[in-house]
Amino acid sequence: MGYHLLIDGEAVPTAEHMDIFNPATDELLGKCPVATREQLDMAVAAAAQAYKTWSQVSDEDRKNACHAMGKVLEDHAEELCKLLTEEQGKPLNGLGSRFELGGCAGWSHYTAELELPVEIIQDNEEGRVELHRKPLGVVGSITPWNWPLMIAIWHVIPAIRTGNTVVIKPSPFTPLSTLRMIELIAGVLPKGVLNVVSGKDELGQMMSEHEGIQKIVFTGSCATGGKIMASAAPTLKRLTLELGGNDAGIVLPDVDAKAIAEGLFWGGFINGGQTCAALKRLYVHADVYEDVCTHLTEFAKNVPLGNGLDENVALGPVQNKMQYDKVTELVADAVANGARVLLGANPQDGPGYFYPTTLLADCTDDMRIVAEEQFGPALPILSYTDIDEVIERANAVEVGLGGSVWSADKEKAKAVASRMECGSVWINQHGMIQPNVPFGGVKGSGIGVEFGVDGLKEYTTIQAIFA
Repeated sequence: MGYHLLIDGEAVPTAEHMDIFNPATDELLGKCPVATREQLDMAVAAAAQAYKTWSQVSDEDRKNACHAMGKVLEDHAEELCKLLTEEQGKPLNGLGSRFELGGCAGWSHYTAELELPVEIIQDNEEGRVELHRKPLGVVGSITPWNWPLMIAIWHVIPAIRTGNTVVIKPSPFTPLSTLRMIELIAGVLPKGVLNVVSGKDELGQMMSEHEGIQKIVFTGSCATGGKIMASAAPTLKRLTLELGGNDAGIVLPDVDAKAIAEGLFWGGFINGGQTCAALKRLYVHADVYEDVCTHLTEFAKNVPLGNGLDENVALGPVQNKMQYDKVTELVADAVANGARVLLGANPQDGPGYFYPTTLLADCTDDMRIVAEEQFGPALPILSYTDIDEVIERANAVEVGLGGSVWSADKEKAKAVASRMECGSVWINQHGMIQPNVPFGGVKGSGIGVEFGVDGLKEYTTIQAIFA
């Protein structure tokens, strides 16, 4: 099928296109339209015009619109799942495309039911003060390539639920599935409420600088987040930035190594490790270190890797060559500096960006694969003996998105969790986010939160009325 921009409810062609390839086969999947500055201006103008009426519709109508978008996602799930697998690489099954589309629909319906009622701050003989939550205007959404559809929904639904209008730009690595999804769900909205433009990285900078956009919500790398913050500064845009993590997991000595192996694996290898809040560094107490390494390896070696269209596959390729090369480089560096290979670390020539599931023992904090976010299917495992020391090691990074503690004693685990410098900490699991729980990072992992009432408020401004 052909792909196009969607501006003011109309399909808009472009003069320039980019080739998009299937990361599992290297085959051409489709051609992505490349928007010009003028077309971005058109999209922003359409969103601004639509905002005049959308911001005034009833709360009930906005709620129903979000439910309607969720229903469209359910009705077209298999079509979108297949395209997502072909474009992103993740498998149809397991924690793959069907999981992602289920999340899209679930988040849509849950967010539809959230409300921001008027708050009464004061009501006495001296007067009444009400706090009203008002929409911001045009929201610019810039999404990444790892969970392209679910993260688009995380941006779009709360914006529309609160009365804003949207211009969304997908990653140039995975634009096609988002173009198709937006085309589908925009059909239940008034023209101009939801617009999509696609193109190269400079389009994102144009959005963050654009005077007609009141807020940018961005999910992606710390480096790009910093650039967006700088380019948004002259227009004082509101920002929600969900950036990188280098999540640590701490395994206490009282664990049953076999019992936690599956949870550890999927904590680190969900989406092939291409997840902001995946387990990126695993610290294991010396008393159980070899047991954990053994059982984790036993589980990992039986997880099938391959083309995600195969219903039996549980892990797909790395999404793009840039990331594949980075993972290859970081693993090679670790091995050269003394890491012990438990599994993998032996990439084969294509087709596709298939990097083998890799477990590295005897890693040290100064190895690049520990200090940097690898964002791929390779997990470094480090040993410790002292709990105070390992907490300090876990916190000794410039980011703080997620973390986890693994223990048979939940109270002991919670005590450790409270000392970890990150926005979310899980006990005996990792990365299990929920639509009712605020999600965000500390330090370099971003600004603001997503999900729940707190996430909804990020798309509003406060107006106090004194009566």
